[in-house]
Amino acid sequence: MQIGIDSFVDYTPDESGNIVSPQQRMADLLEEIALADKAGLAAFGIGEHHRPDYLASSPATILAAAAAITKNIRLQSSVTVLSSDEPVRVFQQFATVDLISNGRAEIVVGRGSFTESYPLFGYDLKLYDKLFAEKLDLLLHLREETNVTWEGELRPSLHGEGVYPRPVQKKLPIWLGVGGTPQSFARAGLLGLPLMVAVIGGEPHRFRPLIDLYRKAYLQSGHPEQEMKVGLHVLGFLADTDQKAGDTMFPVWQRQFAKIGAERGWGAPQTRAQFDGNASPAGAFFVGSPQTVAAKLKYVNEVLGGVDRVNIQLTSGTLPHEDVMRAVELLGEAAKLTV
Repeated sequence: MQIGIDSFVDYTPDESGNIVSPQQRMADLLEEIALADKAGLAAFGIGEHHRPDYLASSPATILAAAAAITKNIRLQSSVTVLSSDEPVRVFQQFATVDLISNGRAEIVVGRGSFTESYPLFGYDLKLYDKLFAEKLDLLLHLREETNVTWEGELRPSLHGEGVYPRPVQKKLPIWLGVGGTPQSFARAGLLGLPLMVAVIGGEPHRFRPLIDLYRKAYLQSGHPEQEMKVGLHVLGFLADTDQKAGDTMFPVWQRQFAKIGAERGWGAPQTRAQFDGNASPAGAFFVGSPQTVAAKLKYVNEVLGGVDRVNIQLTSGTLPHEDVMRAVELLGEAAKLTV
């Protein structure tokens, strides 16, 4: 099992209302990625968002900077909102990251958990699934062919134009990011794409039927079993003790959850008891010491029938840089305990 980190590059005030400059937040992020590489972690992902509380509107730009200061870690989007993006540019950007990193770039495509990008780039939110399906089809063609002939309905067709540069990797990895709809799991299987499942609450074992649906669709579609992969995007935090990890993560997670919950009408803010339930051995949060997180990693691998990669989002709201750096070190220790 590969262990990595995801970040949306949170940019929110602390409990006192203080906030670092955007350039300092980016500098801190690059230090965290460099440390993750040094700690032996498998991947670092940057998730695209277009909101004031995140600085990750351009994941490929950040990953290109990270590629220049790392040696081994895989560099991925976690997620690229393909419905409101341009597939040719997405491919070109990540092919460029692949060149800078000498073959370490990956793309996780999805429809996104927020909707700001649709009006921002002039797309009708009502068409988000149709846009996604068509643009994903084009992106997969771009991966296979340099000169692409492709017919589109919502995006202009291509008539043999060349798309450059080409990546180092013969087949640039493209994962399909999914939430909880069976259709999305089945689509990943039918297309033969690696699956990245966002598990941000509840109990991970409940995703087993959906992951099995993916596996069944994948194999029935004739794709090679050895290329079938299941990944998880999860929330968590590590510290030297379980208590410290929970005490550090809970306040910032609660504030961010309350903010998003107010936007979406979720009702009352989450309590510490609810947070601790999610951090329990069968819950969705990976919170605690390296030993506790390693046990959770082994648990989800077992109950989900095998997991190839788990990326932990270590920040849900902005945490002190020194705390995140320590969490990265400790996640490296946890990864070694799962081998």
